[in-house]
Amino acid sequence: MERLCGPELPFWVANQTFHTDRPDLPECFQLSVLSWLPCIYLWAVCPIYLFYLKRNNRGYIMMSIMNRFKTVFGLLLWIVCWTDLFYTFHELRQGNTQPPIYFVTPLVLGMTMLLATFLIQFERLRGVQSSGVLFIFWFLCVLCAIVPFRSKILQASSQSEVNDKLRFTTFYFYFALVVCELILCCFNEKPPLFSNVVTDPNPCPEATAGFLSTMTFWWFTSMAIKGYKMPLETKDLWSLNQRDSSKVTVPKLLNQWEQELTKAKSDQNLSSQAVYSKPPPSTTNHTGAGGGSSPEEVEVLLSNKKAPRQPSFLRALIKAFGPYFLIGSAFKLLQDVVTFVNPQLLRMLISFTKQKGAPDWWGYSLAFLMFFTAFLQTLILHRHFQYCFVTGMNVRTAVIGAIYRKSLVITNAAKRSSTVGEVVNLMSVDAQRFMDLTTFLNMLWSAPLQIMLALYFLWQNLGPSVLAGVAVMIMLIPLNAVIAMKTRAYQVEQMQYKDARIKLMNEILNGIKVLKLYAWENSFKKKVLDIRQKELDVLRKTAYLGALSTMAWTSAPFLVALTTFAVYVSIDENNILDAEKAFVSLSLFNILRFPLNMLPQVISSMVQASVSLKRIESFLSHEELDPNSVDRKNTAADFAVTVVNGKFSWAKDDPPVLHNINVMVPQGSLLAVVGHVGCGKSSLLSSLLGEVEKLEGEVSIRGSVAYVPQQAWIQNATLRDNILFGKDYNEQKYRCVLEACALTPDLEVLPGGDMTEIGEKGINLSGGQRQRVSLARAVYSDTDVYLLDDPLSAVDAHVAKHIFDNLIGPEGCLKGKTRILVTHGISFLPQVDNIMVIVEGRVSEMGSYQELLKQNGAFAEFLRNYSMEDFVEEEEPAEEIIQDEELFPDDALSNHADMVDNEPVVNETKRNFIRQISIISADGENLRGRSVRRHNCSQKKHGEQQEKKKPKELQKLIHAETAETGRVKSKVFLEYAKAVGILLSVFICFLYGCQSAAAIGANIWLSQWTNDALTNQTQENIHLRVGVYAALGIAQGLLVMLSSFTLAMGNIGAARKLHFNLLTNKFHTPQSFYDTTPLGRIINRFSKDIYVIDEALPSTVLMFLGTFFVSLSTLIVIISSTPIFAVVIAPLAFIYVFVQRFYVATSRQLKRLESVSRSPIYSHFSETVTGTSVIRAYGRHSAFVLMSDMKVDENQKCYYPGIVSNRWLGVRIEFIGNCIVLFAALFAVIGKENLNPGLVGLSVSYALQVTMSLNWMVRMTSDLENNIVAVERVKEYSETKTEAPWEIEDKKPPADWPMKGNVEFHDYSVRYREGLDLVLKNLTLSVKGGEKIGIVGRTGAGKSSMTLCLFRLLESAAGEITIDDVKISEIGLHDLRSKLTIIPQEPVLFSGTLKMNLDPFEKYSDEELWAVLEHCHLHKFVSNQPAKLELECSEGGENLSVGQRQLVCLGRALLRKTRILVLDEATAAIDLETDDLIQSTIRTQFEDCTVFTIAHRLNTIMDYTRVLVLDKGQIAEFDTPTNLLSQKGIFYGMAKDAGLTQ
Repeated sequence: MERLCGPELPFWVANQTFHTDRPDLPECFQLSVLSWLPCIYLWAVCPIYLFYLKRNNRGYIMMSIMNRFKTVFGLLLWIVCWTDLFYTFHELRQGNTQPPIYFVTPLVLGMTMLLATFLIQFERLRGVQSSGVLFIFWFLCVLCAIVPFRSKILQASSQSEVNDKLRFTTFYFYFALVVCELILCCFNEKPPLFSNVVTDPNPCPEATAGFLSTMTFWWFTSMAIKGYKMPLETKDLWSLNQRDSSKVTVPKLLNQWEQELTKAKSDQNLSSQAVYSKPPPSTTNHTGAGGGSSPEEVEVLLSNKKAPRQPSFLRALIKAFGPYFLIGSAFKLLQDVVTFVNPQLLRMLISFTKQKGAPDWWGYSLAFLMFFTAFLQTLILHRHFQYCFVTGMNVRTAVIGAIYRKSLVITNAAKRSSTVGEVVNLMSVDAQRFMDLTTFLNMLWSAPLQIMLALYFLWQNLGPSVLAGVAVMIMLIPLNAVIAMKTRAYQVEQMQYKDARIKLMNEILNGIKVLKLYAWENSFKKKVLDIRQKELDVLRKTAYLGALSTMAWTSAPFLVALTTFAVYVSIDENNILDAEKAFVSLSLFNILRFPLNMLPQVISSMVQASVSLKRIESFLSHEELDPNSVDRKNTAADFAVTVVNGKFSWAKDDPPVLHNINVMVPQGSLLAVVGHVGCGKSSLLSSLLGEVEKLEGEVSIRGSVAYVPQQAWIQNATLRDNILFGKDYNEQKYRCVLEACALTPDLEVLPGGDMTEIGEKGINLSGGQRQRVSLARAVYSDTDVYLLDDPLSAVDAHVAKHIFDNLIGPEGCLKGKTRILVTHGISFLPQVDNIMVIVEGRVSEMGSYQELLKQNGAFAEFLRNYSMEDFVEEEEPAEEIIQDEELFPDDALSNHADMVDNEPVVNETKRNFIRQISIISADGENLRGRSVRRHNCSQKKHGEQQEKKKPKELQKLIHAETAETGRVKSKVFLEYAKAVGILLSVFICFLYGCQSAAAIGANIWLSQWTNDALTNQTQENIHLRVGVYAALGIAQGLLVMLSSFTLAMGNIGAARKLHFNLLTNKFHTPQSFYDTTPLGRIINRFSKDIYVIDEALPSTVLMFLGTFFVSLSTLIVIISSTPIFAVVIAPLAFIYVFVQRFYVATSRQLKRLESVSRSPIYSHFSETVTGTSVIRAYGRHSAFVLMSDMKVDENQKCYYPGIVSNRWLGVRIEFIGNCIVLFAALFAVIGKENLNPGLVGLSVSYALQVTMSLNWMVRMTSDLENNIVAVERVKEYSETKTEAPWEIEDKKPPADWPMKGNVEFHDYSVRYREGLDLVLKNLTLSVKGGEKIGIVGRTGAGKSSMTLCLFRLLESAAGEITIDDVKISEIGLHDLRSKLTIIPQEPVLFSGTLKMNLDPFEKYSDEELWAVLEHCHLHKFVSNQPAKLELECSEGGENLSVGQRQLVCLGRALLRKTRILVLDEATAAIDLETDDLIQSTIRTQFEDCTVFTIAHRLNTIMDYTRVLVLDKGQIAEFDTPTNLLSQKGIFYGMAKDAGLTQ
């Protein structure tokens, strides 16, 4: 240095710098180090930065005024620097030689300024709006120029005049220009020309944010303000950055994956070639060996080669997203290093307070340095998190995209190996795991690094006694691991209970009506509560473990400190524990705490992610369908479809399903394919679509294809979208298609016409409607070839005829197109061009109808079998009758009749058939949905008619669920506290207070102990010091355990109470509530909300209380050591609350939006998987990929601001924490005269910890507000209106009531719900005991309502019913319902044993049960089952046929055997045989009982005592059947329709 500066200018003078009250740096130091620092930085960064700019071009920016100013200032700076240089030369010529430094520094500075000016322009051409590199450069320049700025003024004021006037002037010019550059650098340039920021309606401000704004996430503030003012909606969110969209990320990953696959393939080929190219050993002449190596040898050779490399998905991920992620890792490395600066500064601060004569500015600069490093650490850390989270987000997008694209092309064999559920899991769970892992992946190397650094500094501080502390830490790791393992096991167990409970609840709510009718609620309530009890027991065990691990986690740093200090002072008498050593070690131990806890978590999540990786890898490696198996190019022959020698199987290894198929379908002809069930008709169509493996042969199709699968595939979209399926809307063509598919009448019924939203899997359409929509889609697509897979089986006979005539048949709108129709309907065969008969996978014969009849082969046989069954086949699905009643309101007979005339086939048998069938249509009551599911969606039966007349009523049937927005009311918190127990709540807070007090006590004691060092009484009371310290610390640990345990107990108590109230209320809720509330909503309360109350809420409360008390105790400690700190608290607290309110409001809404936008991804996906064949047939592959991408992007659009909001919050809250550090240190310096080093250490080391807990506290408040909503929702459903009490003690009827079974109605009226019309108006009738009454009437006449009134599922609006002189409205519901018996229309079974289904209260003996089974004709079936009475019924009784379920319901009635039986006759769905069984059983077993039968088939009630005919809720006729027939009234008309009278 002396060479440069010369002898007069010394480089460093200690007295001038450190040991003075007016410190100043020597001129040589200023000219060399301070001037060169910024230059070195810029030249070092420049090459990397230029390379980056060359790669990333965002388009150029127009020259703006600001840019011109920047450039001019840069050039001026260069001129100013070189002025100095030339001035030095000038002095040289004058003979006044200056040291070399005066040449070097201006030269270097000038060059650097030129470089900076060049960068300003280069960035403009590359579209950089705000440059971080230059900002840091100018900032360093200003920072380094401040010192000479001050010292030049000091010099000038100490001397009378300035001796070097020119350099003095140029320096201030330089300083002013640099400051201007820095200020200009803070502002942004305009966005580049033609960038998407300009075109985007709602661009993300991040793209245009300046460097400072990006570092502090200031650009997010606008969203935070918006979210605070009003709840955010999707339209307020910014569009996704280009680099995060599916359009960019998915191809990135897929390209890498393709490369992996091709590499793997080429490797395999190489290895296999290497083997087979070896010349065969020709040593022997035996021809037997064929002269070739035996297969065994080849195998050996193969196995010697290294196994061909598998394509690795991980490698693809790393290549695609690694580089971006590495930037984040670099930030992490920087942050790890900066973390350890503060403990060193703390050490200097404490030693500073010890030295009495030290100048004050040391202390101030230390305080500001602490603040600055903490602030720097904050910025770096959050940048790192931002990179990691964005990477995680991109990985999720890419993985979902890859899986979706793959699922559209995998073969059927592959589809079998992974179910839809599994693949959806890959998308949701596994992609999520990757996302979670990327955020903490850096901890893998960063945690060991932090641990090593911390140990290194600790060793410097305390020597080998650190090892004692480390040993304790290492011992705690297995403890935590064991706890984690156990917790996981408990979680699995608890999940099983939870699933069982939800499944049971689902069934209960589905069959709630039946439970009410049978008065079985108590039995089921007990079942639910039993499961719930087990669930809570597991929760309690988890809570014990949780309390243990919380204790381990909070006491760990303390135990480590205790052992270390104790060992340190007891090894050697000279070891003195002073404040420096103690508090610096404490802050280092606190740093250690995080990595030690994170490591096990990261490792376990890595294990999980590796499992996910394998699953995704295997899914993405599945075989794909061969797109060339079907030749679509064929333009030659007249044949539209040709198959030559086709042999097909569903998977490569399966036996073939179709053998030597030869088909030629002429252009424009109609080919019918017939055959028995399972002979390969559908497989033939699949082979034409290329969906099955082609083993040999040729398939070609000319032109485009439309396909109607056997199971209609319906999207969750409007009806119109389902039909258009991506084609343009053409009004005329569309109307024509609807007409042909007989959909026009259905549209009138649907609430929104063709714009009605169809639910998932077409849930709100009946089977026949779905099939017709599927047909309409095919017709609308207007293609050349139509493949129709049995489209007529799901619709009714007359509809089928309509469709065939208007659509498929020779006169239909598809004439002239090539049609291949798979069918079971024989009536249509005479009208087709060709018929192909398939028998067991081969074509047995082919030709026209007449030809085949003459051959008298398989086809004629087929006709004979089917002619009988034809009608049954068509009439099967009862659901269909719904539309048909509406479609063809006139009597069904005439329709059937005209069909019969067209048919040349056997007429007589059919006529009888028709007679039986038409009985059904005597009444359409049955219609309303067979499946329980539809039952819940539809408005209940009876109000149906009125509701049709009033569309307004119908729309408002199900009210939208109210979503809470805005702040949660404090009332809800109070509710929860009440559920926990007010006293207990207070006690829990008290315990937390005690625990904090113990912790503070321990640390204050430590600071007292370290002060012993000042007075040299260290050795006297070592044992006392260590003992009390240990006692306080252990007390704290125990209190932590106790408090978290009490808290958990309180939470579990609350959970039990809330669930119990909810359950009890739901069993007592009247039926009308279930009619107007979708099941999903109620189930949601029992699953999601109860889960939150069970698991999420307790942990949130725990964390919240923990962080709250930590923050509180920090403030107490700092205030007690430096009381003046209290002044700063108010403004800081104000900022804190302010930020917190903004954050909570915004993030809550963002979370809601994110979870709402997530489910469409998965539902769209599962929909796609079920419809892949249709999507491929219509060639809509890419459109669906686009749709999925849009949905993922929509979800990420909500997720991204969520991440940023956390970063935004982090920077602001940590800034407040850093301010606390700053003020704690500053006030310690100010009051250093009357503070001892122990207290300074205590307050500053507390302040250093506070940032983390402040940050968590805000997040916990936000989570707490999100989760406490669950309490509100559960509460809302626990307080709905209840029905009458189950039992009224003083009104109990006698035990043997009703003796006779007389039933009387007096002026009885009833309505469904408030505000609806009366369903029954002023009924008056009386029935003697033992009479059999049939109730008939058209749909909506109020037949079922009568039965519901008897059971008081509907309460009367006027009048009353008495049974054996007891008014039923005065007794308890259970007393009433248990004395009546009903056989409901829909046989509802619950999952459980058959015995439970017959007798849930276990009142009857097994003998009685067997006797009943004998009567209801199930004896044979049950005794053949291995489990006998313990036969498990699956959910909804799926494993019994409908008829058997009906018989079980009969069995229930026989068991109860009460004096009054109500039979709501089952509809068309039930087979005639079962019906007869039930009727005959009732006639014999219930001879002396009063029986009410709601009849749909009149022949069952022809021999009843009396028949009641209802019409529009009033009695129309009431007399014996014979009298009614002779009166020729309504009843006669019905009987005539049913063909029972002439």
